Parts: sequence; structure tokens; C-alpha cells
Amino acid sequence: MRTKPILSRLTRLWLLRLNRRARSEVVDIRRRVAMVSGAVLLGIVALGFAAAGDRVQPMIFALAARLWWLPVLVTPTAFALIVWTANRYFPESRGSGIPQIIAAARHPEQAAKSKLVSLRTACAKLGLTLATLAAGGSVGREGPTVQVSAAIMVAMHRLLKVRMTAGVFIAGGAAGVAAAFNTPLAGIAFAIEELAAAYEQRVAVLTMGAVMIAGLVSLSVAGDYVYLGVMRDTLPVTDALLIAPIAGIGGGLAGGLFAKIILAASDRTAGWARRAARRPVVFAAVCGLVVALVGITTDGATWGTGYDVTKFLVEGNQGKLWFFPAKFTAALASTLSGAPGGIFAPSLAVGAGFGNLLTPAFPNSPAGAVVMMGMVAYFVGVVRAPLTAVIILIEATAARGVIVPLFMTALIADWTSAQICPTRLYHGLSRQMLPAKNPRADGDPQGIA
Repeated sequence: MRTKPILSRLTRLWLLRLNRRARSEVVDIRRRVAMVSGAVLLGIVALGFAAAGDRVQPMIFALAARLWWLPVLVTPTAFALIVWTANRYFPESRGSGIPQIIAAARHPEQAAKSKLVSLRTACAKLGLTLATLAAGGSVGREGPTVQVSAAIMVAMHRLLKVRMTAGVFIAGGAAGVAAAFNTPLAGIAFAIEELAAAYEQRVAVLTMGAVMIAGLVSLSVAGDYVYLGVMRDTLPVTDALLIAPIAGIGGGLAGGLFAKIILAASDRTAGWARRAARRPVVFAAVCGLVVALVGITTDGATWGTGYDVTKFLVEGNQGKLWFFPAKFTAALASTLSGAPGGIFAPSLAVGAGFGNLLTPAFPNSPAGAVVMMGMVAYFVGVVRAPLTAVIILIEATAARGVIVPLFMTALIADWTSAQICPTRLYHGLSRQMLPAKNPRADGDPQGIA
């Protein structure tokens, strides 16, 4: 008589376990669908953003061609309007975009419901960054692509009712880097070094899947192009041992100085930063005036992302020695203004200018290789991510023959930059962008982060 109740109880337990397993499998399927569809979509958006950026950048050149002094009026006015619009209506869209994702990953469920990674903010980020580029701002597309990509990934997970974790933000942001640079390996490295504080196995699988899918979408649509030009030269060991310390220390100092100034402005630890924070729109106009004047003086060489000049120098051509300080000034003014835009591309361009500055001292060494060592040194000095920097340059230039010299230079630059600015730039900025705080009262009224 007792056999039937026992069997009935066992049957119920088995059905309950089966039901739980089925629900778990449904959740896993939804998570995979959200990741794949999000990666495909963000890859397409990143390519469209890149194409739009290439179209709007010539606008400032067209103005200067009509009347050389027009940028003096247009650029400051545009910077002021862009920063006013961002501060007034889209405060979460200001600055790079990478600190926003680092901050969001710390509180994933809370951040997913905030404007920090909303599609509204993502659209504003795209439009305002394009406006900054059109006005001659020395900003990049990669940071904004990271924030927009994370927003798309979050939206897909919310649509399919998948639980939000830090891995969603990390995967979206890293896939954005892969799609922006057409460099899948660099996306994974960026996730490890910059976005993930605790890199767990589940996060790793999600991130690698999203990065590879976004990278494949970019490759299939745009083709297997080399992003920053081809550099096939190699360096003798003696040359590498001589150039690496010089480039690493010089680039680390310059990049560390850039990061220190940006963090001081964001934290308002300096008197000038506090005064600028009281009138952010006026300060943005002043920054725009600096960008315009430097651009006019250099015949437009410092306007925009700097990809063309970077590619020219990487391919071994001799550039103007003034490009390094000029581009540094334009990039610093653009970032301090608070206008939406990234610092990846300008940092690579400034680094190329720094490397070009070193080439006369090493006339017997391949100019392209020396330029790349300058690039990696300055870039690491700014963002303190040596692995990401080296992999981006290797993938974006096909320069596999200088891997060891680049790593040597990157490690020296990382140490040097830490002596100037102990706090890593993106992580320092992300502390003021936690979703729990009011963006207008988080200590960053200029939107420098």
C-alpha cells in the first residue's frame, strides 16, 4: 500500500527536477540568443558609425577652404552648443564612454535600468560625437562605440528578459572595441585589462563569443583591411634595446601628464578646474577656440581622429616634427571640453607624432618601427593597458616582426606613467559615474569622463 505514495512522490520530484532543468535550459538559450543578436547588431552599428565619422570629418576642412578664419567662429560655438546639449539633456553621454561601462559593470542590475546605458543615451552619444568630429574636435570613435555597444547588448538582454550581470557590459564593451578597430584579439585583451575587475569563466565565454561575432561581422562587411596601414619592418635587437627605454620613458611621461591633467580636471583638485567647472559651456568654447587655432596653424592636421596622419607615419613616411605637440594640445583641449568623444584614436595619433619625433635620432632604423614604438609608449602612458595597446597595434598594422620591442616599450611606459599618474585614467574617471548618483552632482559637471 505504501508503494504507490512513494512512487507518486518520486514521480513528482522527478517532474519538478525536469521542470527546473527545462527552465534553466530556456534561460541559457535566451542568453545565447541575446548575446549573438546583440553582437551582430552592434557590429553593424559600429561600422555605420565609422562610415558616418569619415563623412563628417571633412566638413571643417570645407569651411576652412572657403574662409580660413571660419573655424575660429564655428568650432568654439559648436563645442559650446554640444557641451550645453550634453549637460542639459544627455549628461550620461559626455566624454569617452569607457568609464561609464566600467562604472556600470560594478552595479549591473542597477545600471541596466539607468540612463547610463540606455538606447536614448547611445543615440545621443553617436550624434554628439559626430557633431564634435564635424567641428574639428580631436576625438575618437572607439570610446563612444564601447558605450553604444554595451547599451545595445543591455537592450537585447532586457528584451529577452535575461538577468543582467557584469559580463553583459564587459562583453558589449569589448565587442565594441573589436568592431571599431576590426581587431577581435584586442577586444578580448581590452576586456581583461580595462573592463573586468574579476574575470570569471562565464564572463570570459560570453565576452569571447560577443567579440568574435562582432569582429566577424566587421570583417564580412568591411573586408579584411589593415586599420592603421601596413608595417612589415623589423628592428635589430641592439636598436630595440636602445629605442625602447627612450620611447618608453618619453611616451610614458607625456601620456601620464595627459592622464593627470584630465583626472585633475574631473576631480577638480586644481583651482583652474574648479573655475572651469562653474562655467562649463564657456570653458568648452575656449577649448574649441584652442582646437580651431591649432588646426588653422597646422593646416588642419590636428582636426579629427588623426587616422590619416597616423597611417602615413606608420607606413614609414617622414612627417612634420611639430605634429606631436600640436596634436597633443588639440586632443587635450577636446577632451577637457567635455564634448562626447573618445581618446583612443587621438592618443594613437599623438603617439605616432611622438615616434616621428624620434626618427631623426635613429636614421638607420626603420621609421615605421620607431613610430610604432612611440605610439605604444604614449598610448600606454595615457590608458595604462600595455597588453591592449600592443595587440591593437599588431592587429591594426600587421606588424608581427616588432612584437618584442613593442612589449618592452609598453612595459617601460606603463611603469613611467604610474610615477606621474598612479591612478589609471578610465578607472579614475569611472568612480564619478556610478549609476546611483545624480550625474549633475557627481563631481564631474564638465563631463570630462
